[in-house]
Amino acid sequence: MTRILHILDHSLPMHSGYTFRTRAIMRAQLAQGLEVRGITGLRHTADGPDVEAAEGLTFHRTRGEASGPPAVREWREISALADAIVDLAQGWRPDILHAHSPALGGMAAVRAGRKLGIPVVYEIRAFWEDAAVGNGVGKAGSLKYRLTRSLENHVVAQAGRVVTICEGLRADLVARGVAASKIAIMPNGVDLTLFGNPVPRDGALARSLGLGDGPVIGFIGSFYDYEGLDDLIDAMPALVQRHGDARLLLVGGGPMEDALKARAEASPASHAIRFVGRVPHDQVERYYALADIMAYPRKASRLTDLVTPLKPLEAMAQGKLVAASDVGGHRELMEDGVTGTLFTPDDPQSCARALADLLDARGNWDTMRQTARQHVASHHDWACNVQRYQAVYQVLLGHDPNSRICAAA
Repeated sequence: MTRILHILDHSLPMHSGYTFRTRAIMRAQLAQGLEVRGITGLRHTADGPDVEAAEGLTFHRTRGEASGPPAVREWREISALADAIVDLAQGWRPDILHAHSPALGGMAAVRAGRKLGIPVVYEIRAFWEDAAVGNGVGKAGSLKYRLTRSLENHVVAQAGRVVTICEGLRADLVARGVAASKIAIMPNGVDLTLFGNPVPRDGALARSLGLGDGPVIGFIGSFYDYEGLDDLIDAMPALVQRHGDARLLLVGGGPMEDALKARAEASPASHAIRFVGRVPHDQVERYYALADIMAYPRKASRLTDLVTPLKPLEAMAQGKLVAASDVGGHRELMEDGVTGTLFTPDDPQSCARALADLLDARGNWDTMRQTARQHVASHHDWACNVQRYQAVYQVLLGHDPNSRICAAA
């Protein structure tokens, strides 16, 4: 039986979009009959045992502490994780090392794979230098930005095969000179066993939030600047002019939370905006059930043009209408007017018109919901999509000399 060791930045029981994608991959692979485990680096900060079971999955932890100036500290992180992979592989011999970005984990996998003679798959979920810019903790073109990009290029060159989550990332790598034949796409997906059966609307919860009886626009996620929630708040005055009973429900938190709350309080439509804060993951579906339309007003940037988000797919699986800004990551997920509605990014008035027009088209809602959900089931169901990995693994396990890590690398 083929054994896959996933090399991870962090994992369950921590909750993030990163850990939920990992969970979906590993669960689907177990269902396929593969043996899978995960190992995390030093950035997994949750307390727990050295070997931890979470939601039926097994994770090994790298212990220690990396200190020192920048670059030295990261190199020590890589070394600690590489050593931990080698130690684990002595007793649980994996057939494939499947590393997931960031590049620190990928570099650790490359080092360990070279020592063990085990092929490496490197999966890029985002370019982390661009994510740092989008999250407000990095600057485009800075030394750290260039070093992160350079390390990623090195890992891509050394890995046997590369996987990206979308065409935008793949195209960027090809433009850097990576052979297109080396790159596979594993699109973001939804575990329909978890998200495929929406819960009924909770009237008591709606009343407790003061949502009234009108339509609800929802957002569930992290409050980063690139998500464009300031534009969504600024769209509300124009929306309530056309639909006076519309309400905006914002669920989550993050760096922009205080600024967004202040913006909402100053808005002429402040009475129509509700902040819920973060909610436990097992309660998220209750809040999806309150919304008629899920809005994703991401700002135009390199990050949002290249990377496809997960949340719109979850919303479609929940039977929700989706309105999103017309950036590359959204265009790759939905077709305007068919599986979703696109509006001009960084433009509150365009957002307001798109939302109001959707509310005016209530007679088409059932068809739009069904079309979107079928799109997810056909193209983004993990139970089906995870089979794409098999083709990647089989090339590596077939001992193709052009597919494995270079023995002399």
